[in-house]
Amino acid sequence: MHLQEKTITSETVYEGRIFTIVHDTAELENGESAVRDVLLHSGGVCIIPVTENNEIFMVKQFRYPFREVTTEIPAGKLEKGENHYDCGKRELLEETGCICTEYIYLGEIYPTPAYNTEIIHVYLAKGLEYEKQNLDPDEFLDVEKIPLTDALKLVMDGTIKDAKTQVAILKTARILGI
Repeated sequence: MHLQEKTITSETVYEGRIFTIVHDTAELENGESAVRDVLLHSGGVCIIPVTENNEIFMVKQFRYPFREVTTEIPAGKLEKGENHYDCGKRELLEETGCICTEYIYLGEIYPTPAYNTEIIHVYLAKGLEYEKQNLDPDEFLDVEKIPLTDALKLVMDGTIKDAKTQVAILKTARILGI
C-alpha cells in the first residue's frame, strides 16, 4: 500500500451545477486515517489557436473568484459524456468565431491535483478560418490577437497567471521552435 490511500467513508457535502464536493476519510499507508475533501469536476478543454504568422487568439474575461480580468486562451467545461475533441472545436468557435483545419493534441494537465479531479485537455489549433462568434448568454469576453513571442513574455513576467494558458503557450512555443 506504499503511496496509496484507501477510502474508508465518503459523504457528498455539496452538489452544484459545475462541481460536487465530497468529504472522505482515507486510510494512510501507516494505518492512520486522514480527512480528504475532494472537488469532483467533469474536466475541460483549452485550445491555443495559432495563425500562419504565429499569432494566437486570446480572450480577456472577468474571473469572479479573483475579481479581475484575465488573459487566457479559449477554453470550456466538458459536458457529461462529451468527447474532449468535440468540446474543443465547440469552444474555439463559440469564443473566437474560428474553425481550423488541424488540431494537435498536446496532452492533459491536472490544474490542482491536491483536491480537485479536474483534467484539462490541451489542443493546438492551426489553419484558422473565421466564421461567427457564438458566445453563451452569460459569457462576456473580448478576443485579441497576440504574437506568440509576446505571449511568452507575458507568461514569463507573470502577467498571464492562468495555468492552462501558461502550459499551452510554453508547449506551443517549444513545438514551433520559438
